[in-house]
Amino acid sequence: MLKASALFFGKWSFPSTIRGSIYPKPRLQYSRFATAAAEAYNIEPSTDGDSSHVSEEYANVNWDGLGFGLTPTDYMYIMNCSKGQKFSQGTLTRFGKTEMNPSSGILNYGQGLIEGLKAYRTRNERILLFRPEENAMRMQMGAERMCMSSPTIEQFVNAVKQIVHSNRRWVPPPGKGTMYIRPLLMGNGPDLGVAPASEYTFVTYASPVGNYHKGALNLVVEEKFRRATPGGTGGVKAITNYAIIYKPISEAKAKGFTDVLFLDAVTGKYVEEASTSNIFVVKENVISTPPTNGTILPGITRKSIIEIARVLGYQVEERAILVEELFDAEEVFCTGTAVVVNPVNSITYQDKRTEYKRGVGTVGQKLYEILTGIQSGCIEDEMGWTVELD
Repeated sequence: MLKASALFFGKWSFPSTIRGSIYPKPRLQYSRFATAAAEAYNIEPSTDGDSSHVSEEYANVNWDGLGFGLTPTDYMYIMNCSKGQKFSQGTLTRFGKTEMNPSSGILNYGQGLIEGLKAYRTRNERILLFRPEENAMRMQMGAERMCMSSPTIEQFVNAVKQIVHSNRRWVPPPGKGTMYIRPLLMGNGPDLGVAPASEYTFVTYASPVGNYHKGALNLVVEEKFRRATPGGTGGVKAITNYAIIYKPISEAKAKGFTDVLFLDAVTGKYVEEASTSNIFVVKENVISTPPTNGTILPGITRKSIIEIARVLGYQVEERAILVEELFDAEEVFCTGTAVVVNPVNSITYQDKRTEYKRGVGTVGQKLYEILTGIQSGCIEDEMGWTVELD
């Protein structure tokens, strides 16, 4: 049973102590999920106008066929700076190729960081972002770890706003997808020695996208390869974190699995995360997720789900999770910018397959509906999470 402390007075209501403290990400299936959330929790749907669209030009895209891939848009945003200096005023330029020195730090030594966030179109054609400041701060943390210059929070947010505004016609219609925004920070100077780059480039581009995964998630626990080690870069969005997981993912998919679930590098006994998402385990009224102790990325969606779950009265534990605990879990779901809140159908470990609850009435579904309802503008945002594009 949910605790009585989760209070709803006709609207989606949160304690003031956490108001504005989290930020989510979505999979847009607006009215059905918003209505379900409103009925289940007495949430007042947003008065976002009627469902008819304000007349607006859209790009020539098959919105019903969107997958999670690159669809080139009109513009990208670029800023540059030298080592130890501040980033200059950025410029919008047509989306396309960029010049790079063959000796640049990102090409030779992997000195680069990425971020990922989304823009959402509401039913009355507003465009919403979700706390891009969180992504800006995470990039700054990563830049400090990677000895890189980084944009200020204001510069980062401005770049995001400009790229969405200039590519507005590429933001999918309500319920058809989202615009995925990719900020990229890279070492880009004429350097040869193993040292921080002498120049840095910050690029932001965007693409309309659909769901990251199609259908149910069937994971396999990876017992040979490790994603991150203590003292490494697992806790930041370094580009070097991703190529190293291609091999285990490829092997897993060849065996019919959707993705892999990595274990800790020290003991090989504890669950860490999937290839591009955090993981949550549900048993009764307790939701558990591994702590972000330096080897796990502190996901913004992860943070959002933890906060929402606690408001709803669930007991949330950030703790080490033994892989054997997966056998007894009732539900498992993954969270991330791309995957949003994605239920796991099964996890296979040492040839033992365990299946989990999914769908209507599950904890993961409830959290997903509230999260995406707020993100899509279908549930009134009293948290102050959304940022409307001017």
